[in-house]
Amino acid sequence: MSDPVQDYQKRKARISELSKNAAGEIRFRKNTSSNLFRYRRNKNRGQNEIPLEDFNHVLLFDGNKCTLEAEGLITFEQLVTYSLSHGFLPPVAPELKHITLAGATVGIGIESSCFRYGFVHDSLLEADVLLPEGRIVTCSPENEFADLFSGLPNSYGTLGYILRAKIKLIPAEPFVQIENRRYDSVHRYLDAMEQATREPDIDFVEGLFFKNDEFYLTTGRMVSQAPSVEDIYRENIFYKMLRREARFYLPTFDYIFRYDPDWFWNLPEGGFYNLFRRFAPRALRSSGFYSRYTSAKHRLNRLLGRDRQTGLEQLIQDWELPWEQAAEFTLYALENVDLQGLPWVGAPIQTPRSPTNYPVLPNALYFNVGCYCHTPKPRQDTDYYYTRILDKKCFDLGGIKMLYSSSFLSRDEFDRIYNGNRYRELKQKYDPGYCFGDLYKKCVSDS
Repeated sequence: MSDPVQDYQKRKARISELSKNAAGEIRFRKNTSSNLFRYRRNKNRGQNEIPLEDFNHVLLFDGNKCTLEAEGLITFEQLVTYSLSHGFLPPVAPELKHITLAGATVGIGIESSCFRYGFVHDSLLEADVLLPEGRIVTCSPENEFADLFSGLPNSYGTLGYILRAKIKLIPAEPFVQIENRRYDSVHRYLDAMEQATREPDIDFVEGLFFKNDEFYLTTGRMVSQAPSVEDIYRENIFYKMLRREARFYLPTFDYIFRYDPDWFWNLPEGGFYNLFRRFAPRALRSSGFYSRYTSAKHRLNRLLGRDRQTGLEQLIQDWELPWEQAAEFTLYALENVDLQGLPWVGAPIQTPRSPTNYPVLPNALYFNVGCYCHTPKPRQDTDYYYTRILDKKCFDLGGIKMLYSSSFLSRDEFDRIYNGNRYRELKQKYDPGYCFGDLYKKCVSDS
């Protein structure tokens, strides 16, 4: 039987050698679906392609120390499956199965456990990072590469790529008891949500809201037994259950990935799609399959010269607001954006540290507002109107947004919000030739 750690060392040596021979800008070849939702295709793609498909294995598990080591391209579906089999979970596991450990660490990964454990990157203990010219360093909060460790979150691979990550785990139970309560006021809703974050026996807190008098607060507790469990693959669509059920149970695995079977609410309803929900193999009921399908469809439409959803605006975004500004932003979004009856998602977040490129305040409560759909354009003369007005409102209120989706900022605005001067210092130290690209160019669309 092969040794996972020795196999990793061999893969690491091979990738180092390949990287030494690369010149100019580099990109990585993976077999996972991208979780980036750029409104326009990135034209600044590197010519040197480094294959990373094989870096997707669990390496070491220590139940006594509650730690796990895994390669960067392992998906959270793999991580959760493995850790649950040993009675543990990653503290923060994004709800889309195909998101990778490295991707959620160098991006900003969130979940309904963020109020207690921070972001995905707050579970990171150390990482092996591939730098230009094949150099691989191990960084941690205490060693000589502590500045790189702090710079990884929200760098999107532009400072280096994580080949191995050592993360913390938390004890887990096989089921989640979900309780759901409706509120007719944003202030009562937020007060109840804040109170829920202080309850020691609550493991998960989030909410959906549809209108300024329809807010749902959902809390979850992991439990060892359940009288019955709901089926969110064949029988139910998770977000719709919150409008009709006050309490129900899910297997913990299903709860973690509760929005994955319907890609939040982007799988259409009715006709063929209802049959698809009922009879399609579970392997096809996943966001990874849907994203590959839609990408293929868009490529075909471009080849055929068809316009791509010209009457719709893509609105797939996440914003973080200081808790004191949460109500104002929420009401502004509800009053100014028409989601055609689909929900917004809200979640409380509190992080123990402030990473270099995502300078939120440590130990301060934030409110995350997420939107994941396409909606009719309100103005045909302005591209991405909703994104622009919501970004402006967020930044005016002292908030920040996640960069997995497009933004429209000047370089000066971007540097002010995302600590651009310090980012450039790290680039000069770890990637002076910009082989891994530039964060601003990667994440910001031309305005």
